[in-house]
Amino acid sequence: MQFIDAYQDKLKCKNTDEVFACLVSTLKPTIKGWDYFVNWQKVLGNYSEIEHELNLLNSLIGKPNIQLEAEKLITKYPDVIKTIPILLAYRDAELSLLVDYRQSFTYEAFAFNNTLDAKKAAEFMEKSGILKLFEDKIIKSVPDYVIGVEAGLDSNGRKNRSGTSMEGIVGFFVSELCVKNSWEFIPQATQSKIADKWGKHITVEKSVRQIDFAILANNTLFLIEANFYGGGGSKLKSTAGEYKSDFRRWKADGHQFIWITDGEGWVSTHKPLRETFDDTDTILNLAMLEKGLLEDVINNV
Repeated sequence: MQFIDAYQDKLKCKNTDEVFACLVSTLKPTIKGWDYFVNWQKVLGNYSEIEHELNLLNSLIGKPNIQLEAEKLITKYPDVIKTIPILLAYRDAELSLLVDYRQSFTYEAFAFNNTLDAKKAAEFMEKSGILKLFEDKIIKSVPDYVIGVEAGLDSNGRKNRSGTSMEGIVGFFVSELCVKNSWEFIPQATQSKIADKWGKHITVEKSVRQIDFAILANNTLFLIEANFYGGGGSKLKSTAGEYKSDFRRWKADGHQFIWITDGEGWVSTHKPLRETFDDTDTILNLAMLEKGLLEDVINNV
């Protein structure tokens, strides 16, 4: 860890041990914002693509002989078939289904497009149970039901939203600093973007590697990664090890690496964090960004 005067001035830390203690003791408990719960734009976008077909399916609600009615509807409007997966909270348009295993494992393939036979499509809806919900009026509005399904499926993306939120927060500080100091920056920087914009070479293990932010300040390239961990686990140890390797690689290229990380997951996994802290120049958290330390670190080089 590279110790600079700003750590003493702004954090009141006299050495690297005190800086690390400050890093761990000021971790944020959460960065969940209003956009954490449901991405309604995505949900309503997915819904609007099949809204017409969902309204056609409304005509089946409460019908007797519903499998036959579904077959008739699909025969007349074959595009209804593409709605079948989402009715069952399933994303893929194709699947292979195990239909028997008593004598031998037997599979049946389904492709949910207008080439699927109407009788087979209606049979699928019956056997999967969705038509029973229509027939018994458990589902009273197919469009409303699907919006609920989409919202539920979207909740699976919450595990990725902390990463996106962290990038957004750090991006705010990076943008503000670059405007203030007339520095240039690239979000989601790649080897080719950096080379094209600034003529700088960075060594990467994979050509598709994206770095959260790259800043060019006083002709020095700063590469910044940002992440947030609300819980512990092996991922944290792996990430710390990866960034230690990145630091060495980019230092050899003549560039600077800054890791901005936060979250109480580090409280129970602070050993690998300390190892990377000791073996690299700069690790900051959000509290340190609040105090202006990113600017101090960059100006110190």
